[in-house]
Amino acid sequence: MEENPPSEIARVERPVQSRHPIRRLFLLDVLQDRDSRPVLYLAASTLLFGTFVYHLLEGWSLLDSLYFCVITLATVGYGDLTPSTPLAKLFTVVYVINGVVILLTLFDRIRVVRSRAVEESKRG
Repeated sequence: MEENPPSEIARVERPVQSRHPIRRLFLLDVLQDRDSRPVLYLAASTLLFGTFVYHLLEGWSLLDSLYFCVITLATVGYGDLTPSTPLAKLFTVVYVINGVVILLTLFDRIRVVRSRAVEESKRG
């Protein structure tokens, strides 16, 4: 039996996958998905709402308030900023419970959009 030289071996051609790291980094792929937009807007609104509430209740700067909201909802909680008034503490309890659920929903939508993109690239 005669073996085929390497140049005659059938090559499997795979489609070139275009990657868009900037689109993925800034969630533009999720924003383009109509079903994901409401959750993305809700997550952004939650961060903005929390930022303004902490700015009003605690007197923190807008940057400190946004920082606190992101760190708290990410469940990191460095402890460098903490609510000091009873009303702010009560708001934090409600904010964290709702905010974590909203962010988990957003993460699930990101998973759905990106899983679908992977499946489509495998088919196409």
